[in-house]
Order: sequence, then C-alpha cells, then structure tokens
Amino acid sequence: MTISSVRKVSPGTPLPGLFLSRHANDPHIRGFDLSVPGDYLPAMTPPLEIPQTLRRLTGRAISDFRMIREGDGVLLGLSGGKDSLSLLHILLRLQRHAPVRFRLGAVTVDPLADAFHPEPLIPYLRELRVPYLYRREPIVQLARDHMNKDSYCAFCARMKRGIMYACAREQGYNVLALAQHLDDLAESFLMSAFHGGQLRTMKAHYRIDAGDLRVIRPLAYVRERQTAAFAAAQGLPVITENCPACFDKPTQRQHMKQILSAEERKKPPAIQEPAINATAPHGAGSGRRGD
Repeated sequence: MTISSVRKVSPGTPLPGLFLSRHANDPHIRGFDLSVPGDYLPAMTPPLEIPQTLRRLTGRAISDFRMIREGDGVLLGLSGGKDSLSLLHILLRLQRHAPVRFRLGAVTVDPLADAFHPEPLIPYLRELRVPYLYRREPIVQLARDHMNKDSYCAFCARMKRGIMYACAREQGYNVLALAQHLDDLAESFLMSAFHGGQLRTMKAHYRIDAGDLRVIRPLAYVRERQTAAFAAAQGLPVITENCPACFDKPTQRQHMKQILSAEERKKPPAIQEPAINATAPHGAGSGRRGD
C-alpha cells in the first residue's frame, strides 16, 4: 500500500487491513475513516526505552490527577508531532508496566491541507499493533468557508476535538489523551492573562460537558525540550508540519512562546510554577481529578 493510494482512495474502496466507512448522519464527521483492525497487525516491535525523567514526570501527572483508572479505554489524539508520538510510546510502556489495566488506541484527524501529510502514521501504528483510526476531514476548506471571527487555530481545534469525541464514543473509549506539555500550559496561561483577562490555562484532567468522556494531558509536567530530545534520539517519524490550520501565519501562541523564552533566560524557573498552579481550579469539588 502506497501513501498516494491512501490519499486518493474513493468511498467504498477496500484497502488491505483497513476499513473505510462514511458517517453521513453524524454532524461532526463528513469524511472517511481508516481503521486498522487488531487481527491484521503483525507482532509489535520491541518497545522503546523511555528516559527516566520522562517516565517520572508523566507518572507523577497521571497519579496527581488520577488520569488513568482500571478498565479505562484511552484514545490518544495523534497528530504525528514530537509530543504526541512521545506520549504514544510513554503510554505503550505504561500499559505494559502499570498496576492498572487499560485499553489504548489512537486517532489522527487529517485536515486535508497541502502542507500536512500524516499518512506515514498508518503503517507505523500497524507495526506497533495499536488500534488506529485515521479520519479525513476537509477542515482547512471548512475554516475558509465558515470560520467567521474565530482564529484558524481555534476553529481547527474545535473541529478536531469534536471529531475525536465522536471517534472515542464510536469505538467505546471513555478517555481522550492529548499531548500538550508544560510549555503549552504556560503559553495558554499567558494568552489567557493578556487576551482574556483571566489567570487560567488548559486543565490537566477534566470531564467534558456531555459527561461521558474525560480528557487527560499526561505531559502536563513535561517540558517541550524533553519530548524533542526523546523524539530525536529514537528517530520517531515526526510529521514536521502538524498545525496546518494557521496557514503559515504568526500566532498569539508563538508570540507567548517568545516571551516565555526570553523570561526563562533571565530566571530559569519562570515558566513552571504559574502554569502548574493554574492547570486546574482550586477548592473542594473543583474537578481537579476529572471526577
């Protein structure tokens, strides 16, 4: 199976080891999905060795926020970037060694952007024996047609989140794992303060409004440089452009990243404590642990 055959597949065309289906009645899903069935997959390659610091920080976040529980079905949002690929291997190791048993799968939303080609993830996930959903959705075109006053990133994130929620429900997963790290949380903290007038950031663990799914961010204590180093050392198949909805325009997040980088050079711990303290609301019954 070639990459070109994946992108050019037409509705109803069978692919070896892949299921193709349309979800015409689902308002969130207007494309197709390529689902890799477990019985098609060959034996898993030997697991990668995860650096002790990565294991410790991820394990601490999972424990602090009770992210993964006995019998959970965890669906990882896999963009193909260094962070989500790193989290994939961390969760695979955790699945083997953790005292709790949980099911692990992955989903990729392909926005059909010219500069973004995540199809190499399909054979990679097959090699790892990870149940996998590959969803094609024309998010870039939808953004151009229906974005209104939203930013490209906000529109794309909302669309992807809705599609991933639908995939999780469809396949029986109750937890969606996302790969934002401590740097992302710190950038969101500043964006909220500067542009929203609130001291808040992305939550490490929460239950969505519908009540049926929990969202977790196991890399909440991990620095971006740590996932970058791990991905480079292990030669992970990183998809270099994994945020195409920005259409190559500068973003508020990139500006916050530059501010934090400059501040950290002056005072190294500057990035960490505010983001960690703001990652969940305080007080009894706050939902800090996603309950």
